[in-house]
Amino acid sequence: MSEPLEIRHLQVDEMQIALDMAKEEGWNPGLEDGAAFHAADPNGFFAGKVAGELVTVISAVRYGDVFGFIGFYICKPGHRQKGYGHQIWQRAMDYLGPRLSGLDAVKEQIASYTEHGFKPVYRNIRHAGTSLCDTPMDPRLAPLGQGIFPAIRDYDQRFFPGPRTEFLKLWTAPMLETRRGFAFAEDGQVKGYGVIRQCHDGFKIGPLFADTPEIADTLFRALAGQVKGQAVILDTPEPNGAALLLAEKYELSPEFETFRMYRGPAPELPIDQTYGITTFELG
Repeated sequence: MSEPLEIRHLQVDEMQIALDMAKEEGWNPGLEDGAAFHAADPNGFFAGKVAGELVTVISAVRYGDVFGFIGFYICKPGHRQKGYGHQIWQRAMDYLGPRLSGLDAVKEQIASYTEHGFKPVYRNIRHAGTSLCDTPMDPRLAPLGQGIFPAIRDYDQRFFPGPRTEFLKLWTAPMLETRRGFAFAEDGQVKGYGVIRQCHDGFKIGPLFADTPEIADTLFRALAGQVKGQAVILDTPEPNGAALLLAEKYELSPEFETFRMYRGPAPELPIDQTYGITTFELG
């Protein structure tokens, strides 16, 4: 008989535990993701312990009263098939309640999530390769910083089903050594923005949102140019053909895929202007 599982919230100074477990699973999180992830919902990260050992984690992030997202669903290999994953999953789903919820699933887990009311909507394809770009000298590009944050927050609202202001404050913060971001502004209006961050293996670009393919191209070069000669990763929604062409243009190759699934009606978002999702963990 399995020993009982004790489930509790992860505190911000414990987020590295979940990130290390994700690294062991090959998910390649960012080096400084913890604080921004936790800020999205300080009560949305759960850990399960057995006899004092932390064996399973999950995130169930509430974005206001309207949306939630499941991620970090991990049980250590030696403790699988004992019911611990099911227990922490149930705690996460109870926390999200009836709100519209999403997750990114590998193909092998689609059937399992379907049993819990989630339905696949589209694929996300991870593309990776070596950055060959130079950052363009374009006056419409501006580094992300505090002064431009209100405009970035307002622009971002079009692309996400719920409010994520506290997350964005840290995700776009200019002071981190491992992260850079640019906005594209024209005639006083933000028309796109993107962030690149250092991961255990290479650099991930996400989000990459833009009104047009040309703006997305400029932002991609601005971001990838920061790490020229190093590996870059872009997670593209398959329905956006222009995003796939962007990855192909800069010689990024498909290497992994997930399926975006929703429990409830899929939100109407501008997928055709989404060239890189923010993260598989938080949506």
